[in-house]
Amino acid sequence: MKILFVCTGNTCRSPMAEAILKHKKQEWEVQSAGIFAADGSPAASHSVQVLQENKIAIQHISQGITPDLVEWADVIFTMTNSHKQALLSSFPKCSEKIWPLREFIHEQQEDVADPYGGSIDDYRRTYAELDELIALLLKKL
Repeated sequence: MKILFVCTGNTCRSPMAEAILKHKKQEWEVQSAGIFAADGSPAASHSVQVLQENKIAIQHISQGITPDLVEWADVIFTMTNSHKQALLSSFPKCSEKIWPLREFIHEQQEDVADPYGGSIDDYRRTYAELDELIALLLKKL
């Protein structure tokens, strides 16, 4: 299975989700991208620190969303409904494979908390949220 996680800048939430899923399901292909990502940026230092605290390795360079990535993915999980809407406006023929992560799991419209610019504890909370959601995702897929 090929999974693509999408957030805004591809430095906080989607790289954490990518690293967590790769750690839990090594045989799947997992990537991440950002709606407004600048190509070539490292993951946020707090994201890296929180993943390391949880014994998860990350080697990440940000990338923007591209038609090739959308085509590559079997399913695309966004961190917010607005990310989904942005993707749908650019890739309307791919609507069946684009889901906000929380909506796919819980059928709820809530966004995954964005820790960008926050404290290390904000990143720890987002990590815990993503870790729980990805555990539930694995049960559902």
